[in-house]
Amino acid sequence: MAEERDGLSAEELFRRGKGLTYKDFLILPGYIDFTVNEVNLETRISRNIRIKAPVLSSPMDTVTESTMAIALALLGGLGVIHANLTIEDQAHQVELVKRYENGFITEPIVLSPHHRIQDVDEIKKKYGFSGIPITEDGTLNSKLVGIVTNRDIDFEKDRSKFLYEVMTTNLITAPKGISLQEANEILRKSKKGKLPIVDENGRLVALMSRTDLIKNKEFPLASKDEQKRLRVAAAVTTHPEDRERIEALVEKGVDMLVIDSAQGYSSFQINLLKEIKKKYPSVDVMAGNVVTTEQAEALIKAGADSLRIGMGPGSICITQDTMASGRSQATAVYYTAKIAAKYGVPVIADGGITNMGDITKALAIGGSAVMMGALLAGTNEAPGEYFYENGVRLKKYRGMASLEAMEAAAAARRYYSDEQKIKVAQGVSGAVIDRGSVFDFLPYLMQGVKHAFQDIGYKDIPSLHAALYNHTLRFEPRSLAAQMQGGVHSLYSYKKPIIGAD
Repeated sequence: MAEERDGLSAEELFRRGKGLTYKDFLILPGYIDFTVNEVNLETRISRNIRIKAPVLSSPMDTVTESTMAIALALLGGLGVIHANLTIEDQAHQVELVKRYENGFITEPIVLSPHHRIQDVDEIKKKYGFSGIPITEDGTLNSKLVGIVTNRDIDFEKDRSKFLYEVMTTNLITAPKGISLQEANEILRKSKKGKLPIVDENGRLVALMSRTDLIKNKEFPLASKDEQKRLRVAAAVTTHPEDRERIEALVEKGVDMLVIDSAQGYSSFQINLLKEIKKKYPSVDVMAGNVVTTEQAEALIKAGADSLRIGMGPGSICITQDTMASGRSQATAVYYTAKIAAKYGVPVIADGGITNMGDITKALAIGGSAVMMGALLAGTNEAPGEYFYENGVRLKKYRGMASLEAMEAAAAARRYYSDEQKIKVAQGVSGAVIDRGSVFDFLPYLMQGVKHAFQDIGYKDIPSLHAALYNHTLRFEPRSLAAQMQGGVHSLYSYKKPIIGAD
């Protein structure tokens, strides 16, 4: 008689007939014989791309542009630039990421001598820095005449003063074409915070920042390609004119194309997949979104290097209610991952992630990484400005299928509605709380996931997946009462941690 074991295997858990979300089950704890620092979260997110942190950002216009993509790549993840941009603008966003790692800021914010201190204040409020090069006409590639830093303006009471009255004009510069190592040495010796790079005519062409150089040393997990450039992905649609978009993105060195569709099991996507893989065989392609084994296998056979899983689980998505179609996210991840594993194709769990526990569960049921929108939308690096509502600092967050987003042509094409007079929303617009910088937020999340891996007894994602499929990893379904008991309860009041289950 076989020994009875605690809990259920994943196969038994998901065979029970009800669609499950991450909140509907727990992973039973395992044996700990290693430290948290020994946990390795490196993962494969496509056939050919590996990253050190299992996190991708969603290609949404309130989540991912170059600033977010650079931050995630430095931290070991991957940003997916949204397609709600012109072809030129999206390609430029990719270029900014690919060119970042050389240490030079190729498009610094520039002001003219006739701007005022209050203009610098606005830049500092918006971007968090205040070291601004001053050129003759306030544009890049005009003659550098000065620089304004905190030490020039911190104690100046009259914020309406012109910058030519306060700027530093005795400048240390470096010539165009200087190597990163040489420029770094100039910064070190000069003890300056910024080093302008100028051409032979004294025109500003780039800027180096001491803080950026420090960052480069601080991020050993950075996601980089073979040429040591930061990795970046970009979203495209199946619309015919996006063939031009794809070509532009590939020319800029994009590492992965993400075919962005709410329902990816279509002749449009299958045909595009085959076309991309034939024309650009060296570029990996993530296909989706899908939620069933039939959908997953069809896209893999068409050439998908990675699958994006989820239909309706996002906090701003109402697809399941409005379209009466979709699947509970945990169930979708488990079954698609199971079939994809037979082909050696990773699946990315997209949507429904509210905390570090959800990340761990998504990985435990077969996901190779998660894609997050809402959790990242409130960070400093997400596009958009903060605002206050009822005393709470917020940032705008909207679904790409919200009526607001569909006013932009690229978002409308994603849902095949660009030519329709009546647009049916599958998402909403809202706001998320301020989460500070992703440079603080993501490491906190990843440390929590490492602790979770230690609790369940696995050092890395491959061994976790092996235990999943040999039924060593055990799960237990949770009743509603168990879910309530597993969270904060029976307190008059409490203070949330910096990242909670909100």
